[in-house]
Amino acid sequence: MRMFLDEIFRPLHRAEQRRWARAYLRGLIHVSGRKTPKSMARTERLPPAAAHSLHQFINASTWDWEPVRRRLALRVAAGAAPYAWTATELLIPKRGEHSVGVHRRLDAESGRTVNCQRAVGLFLVADAHCYPVDWSLVLDGPWGWDQERRLRARIPDEETARSFGACVLDYAAGTAAHPRLPRLPWVLDLSRSEDASGVLAGLARHRADILCEVHPGQVVIGGRRTPTVTTVGGLMDERNARQPYVMTRQAPDPRFRSTARAPLYTYAGTVRLPLRTVGVDGAARGYRLLELPDPDGLRPARYWITSLADRRVERILALMRSRATVRSTVTALQERFGVLDFEGRSYPGWHHHMTMTSAAYAYQHLRRRGGVAAPPSRSPTPVPARAAG
Repeated sequence: MRMFLDEIFRPLHRAEQRRWARAYLRGLIHVSGRKTPKSMARTERLPPAAAHSLHQFINASTWDWEPVRRRLALRVAAGAAPYAWTATELLIPKRGEHSVGVHRRLDAESGRTVNCQRAVGLFLVADAHCYPVDWSLVLDGPWGWDQERRLRARIPDEETARSFGACVLDYAAGTAAHPRLPRLPWVLDLSRSEDASGVLAGLARHRADILCEVHPGQVVIGGRRTPTVTTVGGLMDERNARQPYVMTRQAPDPRFRSTARAPLYTYAGTVRLPLRTVGVDGAARGYRLLELPDPDGLRPARYWITSLADRRVERILALMRSRATVRSTVTALQERFGVLDFEGRSYPGWHHHMTMTSAAYAYQHLRRRGGVAAPPSRSPTPVPARAAG
């Protein structure tokens, strides 16, 4: 663990901060149940005052989480052989109204209105895991304009209300600008996004490859004879517009293994995005459409748009399955790594905690791949109980 921490937390210039980072990361891994500074100190057999110091390390210490996350992304990229980027939304239930970013929102999964924080996570997809490497906190409602709230929560002036799509495009710009991060396809679920066209257009401007699930009403330009503005669902419903495909054999790469016959329809031609959204540079790019019917016929078909026209269908289906993988990862982060357990109220504290949960998840799964050494069962010596600055 020490080598991992030395690499990831090198931007923390003070040895005191790095010691508390190690203690907090160990607590996230070893504590059962709710992961709080008090339970971490108790489980790791630290001095009584250590709980306060752990709390201070997350909520009051001034370390910058962004360079730590960049190092984490580079470590995952080097050690996990990722093959896609993805992003997903996470709702973090909260009581009261004082935690940073908390607001009432409809949970699309349950159909209930919940009091929550809304986060957007960036993940690298590799094998059976998706590694979280960055987080954004959506600042809806008064959190975008109420200066008293913002000052109390220590929200930087440049942080404003952003949609899911805006967060994704910020991530895409950041990864594209970093020369050491891999250029990988973006696999996204935009089927419920209010700004799916804007996200697709932004990714096109970044010249990023995509595989995105979209609503059947997503606007595209298609037609084999005369290109017209239409929708994905309408185009696939046209007579002779789609071709059936049934996956029947194993792909040679074990990452893209097929486990069952999968009926799929592909559009006979290619489509483009409207010129007004992507600009001249992106307007000529061709996209492939896929329709995945429900095998039981009980649910509507699902539609995908991709720029990966040269990929085998088996590989595209494997990329589709990464959406299920990110859901499993989010569940693991909730149940085993404390992503829901932040007790503070400040914006820096929230980002510090989310950075630590991401590092804990990455450490555990990279270790299983043989990329880092296993930690001892307990801290060899108690961490001195001084507050981290």
